[in-house]
Amino acid sequence: MAGFKFDTQKLNHLNNPERLKDIPPENIMEKLQLAHPEIIIDIGAGTGFFSNEFSKMQSVKKVYALDIADEMINWMKENRAPENNKIIPKKMQEEKIDLDDNLADVIIMINVHHEFHEPSRILNECKRLLKPGGKVAIVDWAKKETEHGPPVEKRYNPAKIKEQLEQASFRQMTYFEELPSHYLVVAEK
Repeated sequence: MAGFKFDTQKLNHLNNPERLKDIPPENIMEKLQLAHPEIIIDIGAGTGFFSNEFSKMQSVKKVYALDIADEMINWMKENRAPENNKIIPKKMQEEKIDLDDNLADVIIMINVHHEFHEPSRILNECKRLLKPGGKVAIVDWAKKETEHGPPVEKRYNPAKIKEQLEQASFRQMTYFEELPSHYLVVAEK
């Protein structure tokens, strides 16, 4: 399936506080069941809106806010990082992330899985980047008509993501469908 990229001209939409009602960060962290995560990688961070929320959690020391778009990285460097020294904006390639192996306790991907041309490659990168026992949380649009989001045909169902995670040798996959327009898939390295 070909990816569907977010229009960076709609950048300000990413900072809408209403997004926290649709995708509550504390809900994601609760489902991860990790006692004291210190290092988080936010893949497809956009403006770092969710990176900022995750950085507020007591045990978190750093959030690597990654994106492929220069506009997003520049926005975060100008607007997010000066106000929050836990956030480290960093440019990534779609299938390659220039960070050390076994770095992160948690990798978060919010509304970005449907954008990857080859999701298996980014999932293999996630596995490389996670510490043993680290977890990935994938939140994406439910495969149904919603008020916002990409076309339904570009969305994945959670079972397909679970299959992709299995192919990348993740374990203990669980998915949750209680969010109004999204689902959450969690897996462990």
